[in-house]
Amino acid sequence: MSRFIFPEWTQTLKKWVGLLALGAPLYLVVLLWMVLEQPETLRVGYQPDQPVPYSHALHVGELGLDCRYCHSVVERSNKAAVPPAATCMNCHSTVHANRDTLLPIRQAFGEGEPVRWTRVTDLPDYVYFNHSAHVTRGVGCEMCHGRIDQMVKVYQAKPLTMSWCLECHRDPEPRLRKPENVTVMGYKPAPGEGATVRNDLHINPPTDCSTCHR
Repeated sequence: MSRFIFPEWTQTLKKWVGLLALGAPLYLVVLLWMVLEQPETLRVGYQPDQPVPYSHALHVGELGLDCRYCHSVVERSNKAAVPPAATCMNCHSTVHANRDTLLPIRQAFGEGEPVRWTRVTDLPDYVYFNHSAHVTRGVGCEMCHGRIDQMVKVYQAKPLTMSWCLECHRDPEPRLRKPENVTVMGYKPAPGEGATVRNDLHINPPTDCSTCHR
């Protein structure tokens, strides 16, 4: 009786199957470790240290600084952006000019380098999000970032999961306000304001996959 012989090309396939069988369990272990142990992937409550102890509670809450003073391109760019050291020095060249905690700001300004902030709200690379598309249509900063005006040290306040985003896209009216009020913290929309904004700006958020996965 003749013996069945596999074609030559299947020998390479067998090697890849073997590697997959060995590597898949290791990959799953690493993936679970990243999800369960790394604070960046836990999202809500993630609160990294920063090179400068910048207090939003002081600057936004007490001094009333508008979000757009530092995040100046948020209304016309997909990125909110962080301010250059020169923006900080607009005030701190005279206010607490020699404070030790502001040394990284002064050094960055003198060297023409950016301050190395640690990103707090960081969506996965496979997710597309456009800040300008939201803030110019009346989605307040606090809807995604929480009460930033009460945070001495910034942390991630919202889950930013796909289901969380879809919930808003399917029912945006409760999250909408007049666009001129997007940076107002603790804002209470007037009855029916969200529906009016949605109608006036023709807001109909898409929910197809290509909206966020491009």
